Amino acid sequence: MMGTPALWADVILVVHFVIAGFLALGLPVIWIGAAAGWRFVRNPWFRLAHAGLMGFVLAETAAGRLCPLTVWEAALRRLAGEGKDEPVSLVGYWVGRVLFPDLAPAWFGIAYGLFFALIVLTLFLIPVRRAAKPADPR
Repeated sequence: MMGTPALWADVILVVHFVIAGFLALGLPVIWIGAAAGWRFVRNPWFRLAHAGLMGFVLAETAAGRLCPLTVWEAALRRLAGEGKDEPVSLVGYWVGRVLFPDLAPAWFGIAYGLFFALIVLTLFLIPVRRAAKPADPR
């Protein structure tokens, strides 16, 4: 593995943050995009990836499991000698604070459940559309 374990832990944390951003911002983008006529917000790949990923997050939370990215990041931080109270990089500190607010685990389950319900409801209110096939030139 090239680079230090702490660097790879930061990379995983940033990827985790980007995925969380996709989930959090995807829903308002769908609503705004539907009102503005943006075609991509009805793309089945975009919408089903969004719903499926949030369903996965909800399922792992309901099962009492940690996200695999969180587990992987923590293992790399331990490998780098960074404990819970050890200093981490600037990226690790700030992105970690935003991604993992200090809330009771039950609040995450409630928030994820409500958010997933909104995503599913949005699938019905703003349905996906398949791209129209071009007309046969014959």
